[in-house]
Amino acid sequence: MPSILIVDDLISIHEMLEAVIEPTGFSTAFATDGEKGLAQYKAGEFDLVLVDIDMKPMDGITLLKQIKRIDPSAVVVIMTAYASTESAVPALKYGAFDYLQKPFKIDELIQTLKRGLEFKKISSQQKASANSVEKTDSLDVGLIGNSQPIQQLTRRISKLVDSGTPILLQGEIGSGKREIGEMLHATRSKEAPLVKIDCAHSSKEGFREGLLGENGTGGNWIVEAEGGTLFLQNIQSLPLEIQPELVSVLRNSGKGFRLICSSDVDLEALTEEKQFDEELFYRVAMMPLVIPPLRKRLEDIPLLLADAASKVTNPHFETNKVEFTEDALQALKSYYWPGNLAEFYQVISKVISNSDSRVISSKQLPLKLHDLATWPSLEAYLDGQEEEYTQLILSVCNDDIELATQVLKCSPEKFVHLEAVS
Repeated sequence: MPSILIVDDLISIHEMLEAVIEPTGFSTAFATDGEKGLAQYKAGEFDLVLVDIDMKPMDGITLLKQIKRIDPSAVVVIMTAYASTESAVPALKYGAFDYLQKPFKIDELIQTLKRGLEFKKISSQQKASANSVEKTDSLDVGLIGNSQPIQQLTRRISKLVDSGTPILLQGEIGSGKREIGEMLHATRSKEAPLVKIDCAHSSKEGFREGLLGENGTGGNWIVEAEGGTLFLQNIQSLPLEIQPELVSVLRNSGKGFRLICSSDVDLEALTEEKQFDEELFYRVAMMPLVIPPLRKRLEDIPLLLADAASKVTNPHFETNKVEFTEDALQALKSYYWPGNLAEFYQVISKVISNSDSRVISSKQLPLKLHDLATWPSLEAYLDGQEEEYTQLILSVCNDDIELATQVLKCSPEKFVHLEAVS
């Protein structure tokens, strides 16, 4: 039975929550202030922690920080009075899973607790490395390649397939975010609706009608996605004035859909620059997945070539029997691929379809692949090597950031963009 530690200085809140929560299958424990709550958390094992923000001498935010210092994977939900909502939003930055406004609705409370429990389950899977690898081996998530970055991404995706928690796909243009978003939807349910919205090509009026609706309770897109997936592509392009209203919709819609978002820019940096709504960021980025650029997985090129060839036709030969000479492979691996997979497939498809020979040499490749001006600088190349080694160590440590930090003798911040779901 999942356990919840409830920390609130009002006994009446304890009694109410006990009466509401325990019949739904949770066991409850209580503390009347932050210091007692911290001591109780250290002494026991709890799946969730429900904390009031306004307590003395230790307030809820301080307790949150202390708990996350002890256990970074702890799932903490903040309770706040309506007038103190502005104080609760920063709690998301310090690692709170969510916050509830008092007086909250019972169904909202139970739904939040269930989502938190699901999040806790996924976090626990990250630590069970042996079981995670076994699951990865038995699940075909449709990613082409055997490189370390792709294996790591495959492990993470395999843990999120059955999750209803929002997922943020981050990666450069052309890196495959759309395909991974569609795959995440399909592996969960091929029959359920998939509503894809490109925020870069929608108007404010379209957002208000499709996302917000007349009363801010959800528009046509929200209704259409019920029971399926709402995929907001290029969410960084969502107008800033719309974003807080979307937060309200997400809080009040009942979340009868899975939310997947994608961005080709650093959404966290945009948030810090006040160009993206802080609360929306922490809601959509609960489970970030960083998609590696092609230049970080060059060893996958032979497999990608085979896949590209299988999708092309040529009147002179069977494309599945095409061969690339060693100098052609070297040219393909030396190019920077700023357009990533999209550019790669476009180039290879054109080369194969226009070739009159089954054996393709570097001379048949576009001139841009031979232009040294497209090659990275020494600093960029060395940065890539450093990141590749960091990813390797993290993989060897079974995604255990604390252990990898000790091995590399570096700060945990080194892994922020690598370990996206821990």
